[in-house]
Amino acid sequence: QVQLVESGGGLVQAGGSLRLSCAASGRPFSKVHMGWFRQAPGKERKFVAAISWGGSNTYYTDSLKGRFTISRDNAKNTMYLQMNSMKPEDTASYYCAVKYGPSLSNTDYHESSFGSWGQGTQVTVSS
Repeated sequence: QVQLVESGGGLVQAGGSLRLSCAASGRPFSKVHMGWFRQAPGKERKFVAAISWGGSNTYYTDSLKGRFTISRDNAKNTMYLQMNSMKPEDTASYYCAVKYGPSLSNTDYHESSFGSWGQGTQVTVSS
């Protein structure tokens, strides 16, 4: 079982940047695919991005391509989400999670494909 803790959220103005971190402990981090999701108030949790266990493959929901970048440092047991050119609609709680199973593909995953959720970190983008 992997335990995950997100950090790096906060308040940022539109057009600004934030980098979220997801620190992992427990099961070897380097052996699992990982992902980021976000949940706006009153809405369901939605897929943001995913990264393969070695970091060589990354996938994004179409609407965020070019603005968000997912990465990982297996030596530090940490995954990141760099968010640039932020917009008020990026306001949400952001969660990291472990992908179930050995496969990872270019698709908008439902949250049921992931587990070991962190507690989330709040991101607020002001206009």
